[in-house]
Amino acid sequence: MKKTLSVLLALAMVLCALPLFAFGEDAAEDFGGVTLNVYNWGEYIDKDVLRDFEKKYNCKVNYKTYESNEALYTNIIGGDDPWDILVPSDYMIERLKNEDRLQPLDKSIVDNLDNLTDAVKNLPFDPDNTYSVPYLWQSVGIVYNTTKIDEATIEDKGWEIFLDEDLKGHVYMYDSSRDAFMVALKALGYSANSSNEDEIQQAFDWLLQMNSALNPNYVTDEMIDGMAEGMKWMSLGYSGDIAYIINENEDMAFCAPKQGTNIAVDAMVIPAKAGNPRLANYFIRFITEYDASLAISTETGYTSPNAEVIAELSGAGGEYEGNSAYIPRAGYEKDEMYTDNPKLAAELSDKWLKVMSSK
Repeated sequence: MKKTLSVLLALAMVLCALPLFAFGEDAAEDFGGVTLNVYNWGEYIDKDVLRDFEKKYNCKVNYKTYESNEALYTNIIGGDDPWDILVPSDYMIERLKNEDRLQPLDKSIVDNLDNLTDAVKNLPFDPDNTYSVPYLWQSVGIVYNTTKIDEATIEDKGWEIFLDEDLKGHVYMYDSSRDAFMVALKALGYSANSSNEDEIQQAFDWLLQMNSALNPNYVTDEMIDGMAEGMKWMSLGYSGDIAYIINENEDMAFCAPKQGTNIAVDAMVIPAKAGNPRLANYFIRFITEYDASLAISTETGYTSPNAEVIAELSGAGGEYEGNSAYIPRAGYEKDEMYTDNPKLAAELSDKWLKVMSSK
C-alpha cells in the first residue's frame, strides 16, 4: 500500500511539473524550436500574439512584411524564401490557387471556422475555405473632416466629391492604381473589375479631371497621421486606417459611397512548398481564436473575421464603439471584390503613373 501511494505521489509530481498547455482543450504540440516563416503586410500584427504563439508551440516565428500583393507574388515566384504562411488579398489568393501555388488546409487542425462572421464565409475566391482563412477584412472609403465638409454633401456626391474644385489643395489621394481606378469606374457606374477599353479610358479621363480639380497629394501610409492630425480635409483610404483616424480625431468621419466600393479580405494561406505545414495550420487556428484575433484587430483597426471579436470591439465600451469605419458594409449589391486579372492590373498601373505625372 505504501509502495502504491509512493508511486502515485511521484506520478502526481511529474504531472504537475509538465506545461499546463499539454492537456485539455489547449493541448499543443511541442515543435522543438523550429522556425515558422510568416510573410504579412506591414503594421498588421500585435507582436505579443507572435510571442504567445512561440511560447505555446515551442517554436520561433520569422516574421517579415511586404507592401503590396504584387511584391508578395514576385517574392513567391522567385522562390527565394521558404514561406510557411502568407496573408494575400482575395484576388491574389485566386491567382495563387489557380497556379497551384497553395496547399489545402488541414481541417483536422483548423477546426474552428465556426468562429467566422457570416460576411466572410463562402467568399468567391475560396468558397469552402479549402485553402484560406480570413485574417482581417476592410473596405475602401472616404475619410473627411466634418468641420470642413458637410456630411450631407459627401453622402450625396459619393465618389464625385473627388471632382469638387472647392477642395483643391486639401486632399490626399491614396497611391494605389487599382483603388484609384475603382473610384473612377464606380463614379461612372461601371464595375470595379471592368476590362472594357472604352470604360477604362473614361476612368482614365475622370482621374485626369480629378488631378486637375484637386491637385491632390499622392501618398500611402502618410495619409494616416496626416488625417489624424487634420492636415488635409479629405482622403481616399482603407477602413482600418480610417477607424484609427476617427479614434484619434473626433472631427473625422467615414463614407462608403453609394455608387459602391471595394470590399477586401486578406486571408492566411499555406504555400505548396511550405517547409512546416503542420505548424502553419496550428498558426492559422491560433490566429482565428478569440484572444489573438481581438489583439490584432484592436492594434490595427482592421475588422476581425471573428464574430465574437466584432461584437466586443464595436459594442458598448468597445475600442471601436460608434466608429463608422470599423465594420465594412456587407451585402450591398454595388460593392465588389477585385478579381484577378494581371493584364488589367498592368494596364491600370501604367495609366495611373500617367495620371500622377500629369500634375
